Amino acid sequence: MVLFNFFSFILKKIKPWVSRSWMFIVFFVAFFIFWEYSIVWFDIPLYILPPPTLIVEKGWVDIDRLVYYTWITASETVTGYVIAIVLGLFFGVAISFSKILRRTIYPFFVSIEMTPKIAFAPLFISWLGFGLLPKVIIVILVCFFPIVLNAILAFNSLSKELTLFYQSTGAGPLKTFFKIRLPAAMPQCFVGFKYAAINATVGATIAEFIGSDKGLGFYIQIVTGNMRADLAFAGIFFLTALGLTIFGIVTLAEKLLIPWHISVQRTEKNQ
Repeated sequence: MVLFNFFSFILKKIKPWVSRSWMFIVFFVAFFIFWEYSIVWFDIPLYILPPPTLIVEKGWVDIDRLVYYTWITASETVTGYVIAIVLGLFFGVAISFSKILRRTIYPFFVSIEMTPKIAFAPLFISWLGFGLLPKVIIVILVCFFPIVLNAILAFNSLSKELTLFYQSTGAGPLKTFFKIRLPAAMPQCFVGFKYAAINATVGATIAEFIGSDKGLGFYIQIVTGNMRADLAFAGIFFLTALGLTIFGIVTLAEKLLIPWHISVQRTEKNQ
């Protein structure tokens, strides 16, 4: 009876999602069916493009390594991403409230943003070795600049009249910041958070490609060199799942922290 109630509860929760996402589910299933049978129809060699069933079969055999390497890449990605958020918000607020920093550090950040951060990866790896630190630094680099530039835009776009009105009621600078400035800036900040979330797994993976002895990037590189396209695709699927998980967590945090914002309300209506 308890098990029946549990499954009934789960079905009630997923039924609205299924009703909203049925078109995507149909497309997803059709895509993989076409992929499965196109190997036979077009006589594609398995070492070039294996069918999904073979990828699942071989991936399951090597599941221990895949899970371990996913944990390594996730550790690098999440650590660098969280540090980038903290640093990005700190510098974003500091530059927004300081004319000196706006005229000095802000142009420097903009110029660095135009530089491909991945180009620094070989340098960090040659300086710091194959450990966790160089990968985390690269993730911080690819995530920091979208976050800090969007944070600067967010805090500079606030209505001065609203801030002055709130201060006229007797609120101090600290209270004004947390009650007015920070909530008003969060929607634009989340634009940077989500953009950085997309970059995070990419940065970690490329760093592992360049120099690493573990992680999904290292795994994909090794199995590709051994002509194991089935395991390479399995690694790509795990990497995609990791990226989607991080992006989903950020999107959920946006809905929980700023449910009042119009972008969140429009997303929910479109779903």
